[in-house]
Amino acid sequence: MLWLAAGFALTALLYASVGFGGGSTYNALLVLADTDYRLLPSIALVCNIIVVTGGTIRFAQAGAVPWRPLLPILLLSAPCAWAGGRLPVEKSLFIALLGIALLLAGLLMLAQRAPKASADSKPRLPWIGIPIGMGVGFFSGIVGIGGGIFLAPVLHLLRWASARPIAASASLFILVNSLAGLIGQVMKQDAAATIGQISGYWPLFAAVFVGGQIGSIAGAHILPHSVIRIGTAILILYVAGQLLWQRFG
Repeated sequence: MLWLAAGFALTALLYASVGFGGGSTYNALLVLADTDYRLLPSIALVCNIIVVTGGTIRFAQAGAVPWRPLLPILLLSAPCAWAGGRLPVEKSLFIALLGIALLLAGLLMLAQRAPKASADSKPRLPWIGIPIGMGVGFFSGIVGIGGGIFLAPVLHLLRWASARPIAASASLFILVNSLAGLIGQVMKQDAAATIGQISGYWPLFAAVFVGGQIGSIAGAHILPHSVIRIGTAILILYVAGQLLWQRFG
């Protein structure tokens, strides 16, 4: 459990530094550690919630959340995340989907443009985010991630808004869809037993809390955003390769 907690802390540090939760990589590390795959999404979603809650609060307090265009996305993506969480998935398919998700996430993160600190414009194409959010929410619920790692690069590529509103939107999107997906995951199994089993992984929850706090500080004050983004993308692609090799190699 010690090496796994260290991996979770490092993942939280890297993802929090660029405004994400890390659910995809938590799942991958748990797969590589041969954890019961039925518990993986729930554990990863709890970690997501721990990591992004603080960032979401800070964005909201700073007035960076574009509430009006974002609310329809959240209201329609959350039920999709819940439905995805309720969907039973075989282990082999789960690992394949997770590997593909990580591969896409790493490539999207590499393609994401570096944010401009002065950019603060309102969303120019608010409604185009709704179908994207619904699709990302459903897929995220299945594999136990928040989906912000997919949403943010796509919104950047579409020039939906400038960097700060997109980062705030992704953070809140991850929080809402992680909560919805977690409810769906717990409901498709014995809720009491699942909660009891998940609680045994408390060292991982403590690790992501510490790593997430350090990552938030590092991302805001120490390391250049582009360096963190590229380093995180390389880590994601490496883990994706490990999973896809395990499944198809």
